[in-house]
Amino acid sequence: MGMTMTQKILAAHAGLKSVTAGQLIEADLDLVLANDITGPVAIHEVEKLHKKTVFDKDKIALVPDHFAPNKDIKSAEHCKCVREFAKKHEITNYFEVGKMGIEHALLPEQGLIVAGETCIGADSHTCTYGALGAFSTGVGSTDMGAGMMTGKAWFKVPSAIRFILTGSLPKWVSGKDVILHIIGKIGVDGALYQSMEFTGDGVASLSMDDRFTIANMAIEAGAKNGIFPVDDKTIAYMKEHSKKEYTIYEPDPDAEYEETYTIDLSSLEPTVAFPHLPENTKTVKEAGDIAIDQVVIGSCTNGRISDMEIAAQVLKGRKVADNIRCIVIPATQAVYLEAMEKGLLKIFIEAGAIVSTPTCGPCLGGHMGILAAKERAVSTTNRNFVGRMGHTDSEIYLASPAVAAASAVMGKLSEPSELGL
Repeated sequence: MGMTMTQKILAAHAGLKSVTAGQLIEADLDLVLANDITGPVAIHEVEKLHKKTVFDKDKIALVPDHFAPNKDIKSAEHCKCVREFAKKHEITNYFEVGKMGIEHALLPEQGLIVAGETCIGADSHTCTYGALGAFSTGVGSTDMGAGMMTGKAWFKVPSAIRFILTGSLPKWVSGKDVILHIIGKIGVDGALYQSMEFTGDGVASLSMDDRFTIANMAIEAGAKNGIFPVDDKTIAYMKEHSKKEYTIYEPDPDAEYEETYTIDLSSLEPTVAFPHLPENTKTVKEAGDIAIDQVVIGSCTNGRISDMEIAAQVLKGRKVADNIRCIVIPATQAVYLEAMEKGLLKIFIEAGAIVSTPTCGPCLGGHMGILAAKERAVSTTNRNFVGRMGHTDSEIYLASPAVAAASAVMGKLSEPSELGL
């Protein structure tokens, strides 16, 4: 029986000729990731092992991004714990404030992960790196800590669902709309512990940022990972950002898939996930009149330079509606700098938005935009659970940067076409 992309990567890292769905394996790791929330938990656990040092100081990444810059004393202590551990073990890839960014945008940008590699991270959206043709998945802090010290992790080999993408996206429709459409179709447990494998001629039309966004939200369908084939765009991205050697794995012609879905990209429209689950999707046209209080443009899902550019296209020459708070968060320092050099920050500020330092911030109810009771936000983040961005009586509508920016101008859930764009 043939293997999927994910199964081939896992087999290679387990030193096996082949693996099958459901098989338990121990695989070597190429990268282990933690942040300022999950890192301290792992660090406290590994200290109990009394192991002198980590398995490879070059294959660990520690990124304080969730409550950084520190919002209070507790978050300051968490970051101090990570900082001291990084110094003690001479961790190469420790990113302090001023160098850090939102981890899942930062690591590909820094070239720390490439095609064919394995990565675990104590953050559920570690599945982002599947856009590069890598196997990456979120784990608990204890598993991450063990991986940090041993360079290995146990996995149950996932079965797979295939998504055949055809055509190309219309104007103002992006990778965020693709993944929201898919989650709306299969549900938040539709790919539970399975690999979401994307293929088809439509993949070539998607930018790398679109692919990062889609892979990022695979976990919102319950998936173990999401993964894209390695094509010319992938290779160009890796050559630009990394000096590492990469390995291309392709699924066997007789690879087994639990289900196959065909998605015509050209048929998709701007899509939004209503409270309080990412599967509760409607097109913006179907949404009705939804008044809002806040817009957030950023996160590990949609904080890259293309997201900033799309938001700026919509906001240029326009004003954020009265009584609307619009918060723009570039995902990394590099994105922030490029946005500044291209004049995007000027557009945001002149429109009446504020621009934050790179941080996960409001996405997880951290800081920089917490919601009060009865408030509604349109956000380019990845989750809209009850209380996710603040009060349990607030509401989050997940959308693309284009929809978020248009909503900021209109003061209600809207798409760019409503502005004549």
